Amino acid sequence: MIAESPSDVPWLTLITFLPLVGALFILLRRAMSRDDEQHLVDQAARNVAFWTTAIVFVFTMGIYFLIYDKDETGFQLVEQVNWLGQGITYKMGVDGVSILFVVLTAFIMPVCVLASWDSIKTRVADYMTAFLVLETMIMGVFSSLDLVLFYVFFEASLIPMFLIIGVWGSKGEKVLFGRTISSRVYAAFKFFLYTLLGSLLMLIALVYMYLEAGTTDIVQLLQYDFAPGVQTWLWLAFFASFAVKMPMWPVHTWLPDAHVQAPTAGSIVLAAILLKMGGYGFVRFSLPMFPDASVDFAPLVFTLSIIAIIWASLVAFAQEDMKKLIAYSSVAHMGFVTMGLFTGTQQGIDGAMFQMLSHGFISGALFLCVGVLYDRMHTREIAAYGGLVMRMKWFAAFFLFFTMGNIGLPGISGFVGEILPLIGAFRVNTWVAALATLGMILSAAYGLRLYREGVFGVIKNEALETIPDVNKREGGLLAVLAALALYLGVNPTPTLNVFETGTDYVLARLEAGVAVAETDAAEPAATTTEPEGVH
Repeated sequence: MIAESPSDVPWLTLITFLPLVGALFILLRRAMSRDDEQHLVDQAARNVAFWTTAIVFVFTMGIYFLIYDKDETGFQLVEQVNWLGQGITYKMGVDGVSILFVVLTAFIMPVCVLASWDSIKTRVADYMTAFLVLETMIMGVFSSLDLVLFYVFFEASLIPMFLIIGVWGSKGEKVLFGRTISSRVYAAFKFFLYTLLGSLLMLIALVYMYLEAGTTDIVQLLQYDFAPGVQTWLWLAFFASFAVKMPMWPVHTWLPDAHVQAPTAGSIVLAAILLKMGGYGFVRFSLPMFPDASVDFAPLVFTLSIIAIIWASLVAFAQEDMKKLIAYSSVAHMGFVTMGLFTGTQQGIDGAMFQMLSHGFISGALFLCVGVLYDRMHTREIAAYGGLVMRMKWFAAFFLFFTMGNIGLPGISGFVGEILPLIGAFRVNTWVAALATLGMILSAAYGLRLYREGVFGVIKNEALETIPDVNKREGGLLAVLAALALYLGVNPTPTLNVFETGTDYVLARLEAGVAVAETDAAEPAATTTEPEGVH
């Protein structure tokens, strides 16, 4: 049984929907303003967005350090209200699997607002509103304990991200089917359609699960035993949604386009949080609810993960656009996540969860670094740079730190997030671990190539002679992200202990699935040998 600890105060509802209050305030402020007050409206929108996200972060940290019991297993801070009836409720709660992603979301959102402070100059009120709405949807994804509620938040998060990419993305055009369209609009629709179509299969599976189990309560469904044959189809339906969201190879092609076209803050939130919704879905639903199918399909996941790690690393090495290079590196790093999750080992699953958290800081910081350069030079081409260390010493230091973290240097969180899934994979299949290790070598190749060509060397572009170093706002954000990545790299144990309180039940369910698979494999042999014993 999974324990539930109810809460007298609806803390999760508060931090989930408080951003909507901030968004409403921004819209009301704009509605009551005159046409000649646009500058004041924009500044008010920035201030409201920052203080709203900051207050959510403070509340979230208070919940994590003062209320949430890090040693307790099961769900805590549970809130439940009859929503649609017939077994469908508004139910919120967190455990070791989800609490740190709630904290990550609360932390990243103020970073996104500050990263957009000067770079977004048009429709600022709408932009900040979109980010506040997005925060509500993401918080809802990680806090939902009802499958229908989860699906609503999961799908609704597409809308603000679609607008962020399509309205405030980069300028440029491309030809599609003989017609010239905006590149950012193309990337936005590609992102939306890929993720939406994948989720439609999950919706069908959701309906079936409700009809069979009679409830959409996630806690009850985690303890419900679906027939092995049914698990196969349900696993595939959920896999279609979460694989696209990660994204896994070969349904990853929307990610590079979305990253390149999105504004800096859009790339940060996409890499730091939205990609993690797929990995979270695997841990919350696929592994514990369909353990038999998860065991059966583990070789498929290993194959796709290894392809993603090696292939995406090779493609990243060939990129000339900084954002595309980092985007493909994200595909490779998410390959370590899926590989670790489906090893069914403590090291693999906890390491995969840790990698998702670490990647949020490191990859988000790398996109912030690219945004710093783009705001000054309005180009992301690696060839346009070189010799930055001569003019941007603080930037060069931060960029080196996060590049090393991205390639898994010991002492930084990226190393822990890659070595633990490798240990888990080694216990299951040495070939999988060996091939994945090749990906770590390739990550060093493309990471060091980016740093050598962009930061070292001589200044060839005259515009770089007067390029300013990071300002206090940019330097402060990068310093905080660096401190967190360093802390997790040096002292990962407290974080891993929190994950373990939520993944113990997942491991128990997977072990049951392995036992069923071994029993099924042994039955034909027993049937064959029995007649010989009779004679």
